[in-house]
Amino acid sequence: MTVQDVARAGVVTAPRDKSAGNLATVMKEENVGSTIIEDDGKPVGIVTDRDLVMQVLEPREDPTAVTAEDIMTETLTTVQADDGVFEATETMYEQSVRRLPVVDSEGAIAGIVTLDDLLVLLTDEMDNLASVIEAESPPY
Repeated sequence: MTVQDVARAGVVTAPRDKSAGNLATVMKEENVGSTIIEDDGKPVGIVTDRDLVMQVLEPREDPTAVTAEDIMTETLTTVQADDGVFEATETMYEQSVRRLPVVDSEGAIAGIVTLDDLLVLLTDEMDNLASVIEAESPPY
């Protein structure tokens, strides 16, 4: 199974100059915890709800004056659309990230896969395996 099979399409993106206040509004409206920051259709950073709290809300910065570029994580970890799910989980572990933007062969954003997405997938697979075990087990 590839990352593209489980990735969410319709990724929320924004330019570097989008204000933190606008990012928060969009995240709330779209019910997401992050926004991919992009230049020319290529991901260059990510802003999470935690970034907004820690870098804008808690220090009581003006959310209209702080931009995505000011608070984004620039060392963006991505995966290729055709990478395997197991490879994505290894990348999350090695890089200590919960979200992986998915890029196509040209580096353009193609989706996003999150730790929650992978946990749902693994839980479904475990449920399927448990059903097999239950069906094959003798009655007690």
